[in-house]
Amino acid sequence: MKIALFVHCFFPTHFYGTETYTLQLATRLREAGLDVFVVSAIFPGEPGQSTLVERYEVEGIPVLSFDKNVIPNTRIKDTYYQEAMRVPLRTLLLEEKPDLIHVTHLVNHTAVLLEVAKELGIPCVATFTDFFGFCYNNKLEGADGELCAGPSSSRRNCMACHLKAVAGQPAVTKPVQWAARVGANPLGALVLDKARKLNAYRHGEVDGLVEDLRQRPDILAACYAHYQAAIAPTRFLEQAYRRNGFTKPMTRSWFGVDFDRRPKTARTPENPVVFGFIGQLAPHKGTDLLIEAFNRLPAGRAELHIYGPADQDPAFMKRLEALAKGRAVSFLGTFEQHRTRAVLDTFDLLVIPSRWYENSPLVLLNALASHTPVLVSDVEGLTEFIEEGVNGYAFERGDVGSISACLRRFIDDPMLATRMSAVTSYERDTKATADDVIALYEQIAPRHFSMAQA
Repeated sequence: MKIALFVHCFFPTHFYGTETYTLQLATRLREAGLDVFVVSAIFPGEPGQSTLVERYEVEGIPVLSFDKNVIPNTRIKDTYYQEAMRVPLRTLLLEEKPDLIHVTHLVNHTAVLLEVAKELGIPCVATFTDFFGFCYNNKLEGADGELCAGPSSSRRNCMACHLKAVAGQPAVTKPVQWAARVGANPLGALVLDKARKLNAYRHGEVDGLVEDLRQRPDILAACYAHYQAAIAPTRFLEQAYRRNGFTKPMTRSWFGVDFDRRPKTARTPENPVVFGFIGQLAPHKGTDLLIEAFNRLPAGRAELHIYGPADQDPAFMKRLEALAKGRAVSFLGTFEQHRTRAVLDTFDLLVIPSRWYENSPLVLLNALASHTPVLVSDVEGLTEFIEEGVNGYAFERGDVGSISACLRRFIDDPMLATRMSAVTSYERDTKATADDVIALYEQIAPRHFSMAQA
């Protein structure tokens, strides 16, 4: 049985949670005797390739990568449904002839992929790794920073998110500038919605922009109906897709991690407590909140070690460095995946201060597997894995005081982290994840699967 795993980006240049899940799944499926390849892409603006589709390998897994510099986005709709991708996707699928498509992220390929698969009679399943299927910014975070339930009937909350995304950009049209001055809020969205109806802008770029935002949830819902089934790695994500209209069967399957699960070395109470962060250095990850909370702690009692790419968001990185100036905060860059256990061993506590819902981040599971207790925002995609006071704590999302109070527990009781480490664990591995996926394949494409096993 031949499986095509579609992901938005991939190793070696992209190496976060979804990419890691895709690589680990591909490896496990190959071990199970399935023929697997990955289809990825280069984002517009990244260094290009010599051809539209380039072939290479990652750890023995064949990869076919589209260069989206050749087929760039020309409008909002292209970010979720790009007609220009139809022929290249159809050509690739006819050449490779997969028996089943498994999507781990649609960005860059867009929902056109699902229509092409249906046309060619190729069954499709998905692992939902964020809220792309119905949310403009993929994070269910409103323009006001509050958590969001999904698109409103008017879609003006999605318009507000767009206004926030383009605020300050010189290339936007006058009506968008007018609306952005009003604010990234429902009132600003109303201004944008009304401006498109002016004679000067009717049937033009602004009218098209608003329609692209309005139609996004409906177009994606129609395309997502072509999935035969999906995997949801958390209860919350499953419920969010259900609330926003996804009706196909969903299997809840926690991600697994392959990890060195030896006991963690006990800390000594004389040394400063080490708090750690691993991830993207971007506003939605809340690293600034963590530094502000750390700065409220008594000097000399703790250290904060931050791992992440310094060049991801230069303006935000500059803000982080300013917040950390003169404090025991270290920015330690990125590290190769095989060093994850060694890095976690240097932490007494991993902190995930995200402003958005998150969805079973692998860094959380890796920390638990390494017997490192965790401190997380009180959002359901994180708290599903936390037993309060046993393997971690949850704080009020976005509240610096709440984060600081939780950190203070570990300073006031220097052996708390060691006691929690003794009962912190996560036993699920990637074979268990792959077993769930294979069981789903057997249900969706029993004929192909039985032929492959014969």
